[in-house]
Amino acid sequence: MGTLYCFFLVPDPFSLTPCFFMLRSRLAPTPSGYLHIGNAVNFIITWVVVRQAGGVLKLRIDDADAGRCRLEYIEDIFRQLDWLGLDWDEGPQGPDEFGRLFSQRLRFGDYRAFLDALEEAGHSYLCDCSRKQIRAQVANGIYPGLCRHKNVITSEGAHRLVVPENTQVAVADQDIALAEHMGDFVLWCRDDSPSYQLASLADDLADKTTLIVRGADLLISSAAQLFLAQLLQQESFAQITFHHHELLTCPQGMKLSKSDKVLSLQAMRQQGVLPLHFYQATASHLGHDPQGIRSLQDLLLLDISL
Repeated sequence: MGTLYCFFLVPDPFSLTPCFFMLRSRLAPTPSGYLHIGNAVNFIITWVVVRQAGGVLKLRIDDADAGRCRLEYIEDIFRQLDWLGLDWDEGPQGPDEFGRLFSQRLRFGDYRAFLDALEEAGHSYLCDCSRKQIRAQVANGIYPGLCRHKNVITSEGAHRLVVPENTQVAVADQDIALAEHMGDFVLWCRDDSPSYQLASLADDLADKTTLIVRGADLLISSAAQLFLAQLLQQESFAQITFHHHELLTCPQGMKLSKSDKVLSLQAMRQQGVLPLHFYQATASHLGHDPQGIRSLQDLLLLDISL
């Protein structure tokens, strides 16, 4: 991918002179567990790129899934970001302010409006299949559209998006066969909450995000959200720059998990690990010599191309 520049020059529809759009990105942790080293490196990469560009960085905590989110995990986000020395320009400054003003649960009406638009256009349908039923039909867990042609009437089902079998989505210089990877994915869950795909798209549009930095495991999610944006005629989302970095793994080579407390930032701090470890890990992850990094500010001097 090419170098990411500080500003984007585009025509101003209201004048004959060009106008500049400032880079905008976000830190978007999900409070379903304690932050780990993978989260730290992702956040540091995002912070460095935004600060180098003179852009705007928002803290957005994705708490729409009430069943998995806990207050202690929200508190951990603020604690670890402060420890890493990362600041942000928009968003909550603490757990209390987050709950009062910034929780995704305050935006359910906006998410529902997107769902209604998809439903009215014939892009979604109700599904009453249980996970057990889906597993009995397919070994890979990809939903095979069992209810697509049914007339399901229930107040307890999930809303799914129709993803035609030949759907191809271009993201980060790759063509993703979305139906093969996700099938007819969920838009609105059985517990009456928005899916990650729907809520994340709606928030990025509302925040006017221009850069999204994610792990490689979320490449398919980016494709799903690009497809959703296309159906909703939200063309601005296609202009976002996506960067999907390689995942950090635990010593056994497995993907890092928030459920593994031993690998959390909290546990590593208790073991005496310093923020410098994560600054150097970030430099190494970006292809630079970590030995020259002694502070967070040193990362700002690196030549970073996304």
